[in-house]
Amino acid sequence: MCTAATYKTKGFYFGRTLDYEFSYGEEITITPRNYPIPFRHMGTHDSHYAIIGMAHIAGDYPLYYDAMNEKGLGMAGLNFVGNAAYADMKDGVENVAQFEFIPWILSQCATVSEAKEKLAVMNLVGTPFNPQLPAASLHWIIADKDEAIVVESMKDGLHVHDDPVGVLTNNPPFDMQMFHLNNYLSLSPRQPENHFAPDAPLSTYSRGMGALGLPGDLSSQSRFARVAFTRAHSVSGDSEEESVSQFFHILGAVDQQRGCCEVAEGKYEITIYTSCCSAETGTYYYTTYENHQITAVDMNKENLDSGKLIRYPIILKGEIRRQN
Repeated sequence: MCTAATYKTKGFYFGRTLDYEFSYGEEITITPRNYPIPFRHMGTHDSHYAIIGMAHIAGDYPLYYDAMNEKGLGMAGLNFVGNAAYADMKDGVENVAQFEFIPWILSQCATVSEAKEKLAVMNLVGTPFNPQLPAASLHWIIADKDEAIVVESMKDGLHVHDDPVGVLTNNPPFDMQMFHLNNYLSLSPRQPENHFAPDAPLSTYSRGMGALGLPGDLSSQSRFARVAFTRAHSVSGDSEEESVSQFFHILGAVDQQRGCCEVAEGKYEITIYTSCCSAETGTYYYTTYENHQITAVDMNKENLDSGKLIRYPIILKGEIRRQN
């Protein structure tokens, strides 16, 4: 279970939480412009946009969870179990395997508009990466500084939804998530007025009562509503430092603590990492469950014309800064 979001101040920021009970050994991975990306059914892209993001590396191939390219287009895949279904191979279209969907879009699209053009001629198929890594049940958010969309491949075809709230979680499908927000039309960051019974002596007794009714549980539908509300009312300065700090606070609204979401006997889902990528600087920021200090990897400090993957292991453990 995960949550992805966009955030715009003077710059544009994109990121997500990865909530799960174990890690696959993911790393911050930069795919330079001249790293050959082999696509299972569509040949190899020898030259393309540079990409930075979080990936599990399998046989020198980056299986990206979330990423942004050098043009500022971001994309993330989130669990969509029970609803995701992929197409069979077809002639006359671009057959793209689920595991290569993120590099397929980010290697050649600079904007959401260009991504929509690729989606119109693409057939998303369930070809597994290998027998040990079958096709994951996912849906995706694709975003730039101007717009965001959600892509869902289901039994009745490929659906592309505009995402006006810039948020994605898991089930149910996106159109149902958006409809569910109608239940929270009255919520506000301001203190409420008495519309319940104007003649009764009713008044607020605590700060924050304008958001009374905002769900606080860990279900995907509740996380969608909570981050959509938090993002919509979030205020920060325009600097990258202030914006990045605020972005982590936005996704902190759905941080999962060990012990609160039991998925099996003695196994708990936690927020393994939270990411935030800056479109302007190409910097990938992240925190982990045991390390809340924000760590950064700047793609523009690397040789983006290289032909080899650039990998940084996650710094998992934080340090306590002692003042005495």
